[in-house]
Amino acid sequence: MYDGTETTEAASLLIALAKHKAQIQCYAPNDDQFHVINHTTGEEMDEKRNVLVESARIARGNVKDLTELKASNYDALFIPGGFGAAKNLSDFAVKGADMSVHPTVEGVLKDFHGSKKQIGLCCISPVVAARVFGTSFGGPGAKMTLGCKGDEA
Repeated sequence: MYDGTETTEAASLLIALAKHKAQIQCYAPNDDQFHVINHTTGEEMDEKRNVLVESARIARGNVKDLTELKASNYDALFIPGGFGAAKNLSDFAVKGADMSVHPTVEGVLKDFHGSKKQIGLCCISPVVAARVFGTSFGGPGAKMTLGCKGDEA
């Protein structure tokens, strides 16, 4: 959660998709994590971990390098949240509004968007898409929803 994907969100998403008999393939950048956190203390650890290798824990080994992902092979793209989206898919956690997006992640998002495929984003991951597609950053603009609160829509 503090240094990668929010496990609850990823597992819930995988379960929901499996219930609908979706064929699922997980992808992740093959890069070192921004940093590694000891989840019992919340403190940074002096070690390196690979995003792809760590993603395989959640994906039960069924994970490929993000550079292999092509929209033409899928109906939709889902990106779970967690600090990984803000630290490994982008540098939002460090730079806030001045953030940049991992080039491969940006390319995948543009590929799915350009192919008019659905893109689902959980928790903090919509900030990554907002940076890629926002008109303030040279993108085409995109309609994003953040859910609803009470009777509001």
